[in-house]
Amino acid sequence: MRIDWTHFTPWTSLAGGVTLGFAAALLLLLVGRTLGISGIVDGALTARDREFGWRATFLLGLLAAPNALRLIAAPMPPTIETPWAQLTISGLLVGFGTRLGSGCTSGHGICGLSRLSPRSLIATLTFMFAGFVTVYVVRHLAG
Repeated sequence: MRIDWTHFTPWTSLAGGVTLGFAAALLLLLVGRTLGISGIVDGALTARDREFGWRATFLLGLLAAPNALRLIAAPMPPTIETPWAQLTISGLLVGFGTRLGSGCTSGHGICGLSRLSPRSLIATLTFMFAGFVTVYVVRHLAG
């Protein structure tokens, strides 16, 4: 295995992880809910009045964060070389997987594992294994 040192970002990765952990803890302490993005989005689309406010605020914060970062730093714009059709199909498959697995990586991988949920452990191991296999197939067998 070779590390691409020009794209290795341990400090920003650490900051992102700490921020996610802090957000998950705050959401649990202040609202009594676990941080699972797919569940938050689904709930915002189907929520009753009392649930909609915090969900919409959370999602607006997710959308506003990159713009706030641009005010204090000059991040490199991402280069997307994948065709839009492939990105769309991939996104739909991820959405299907979150429905099938009753949650997403943030819900199971961050909050579920921290609560020692056996179901979240199985889900996290499953999607991590599927990711490893997919990367291996795409990089070594298909190309």
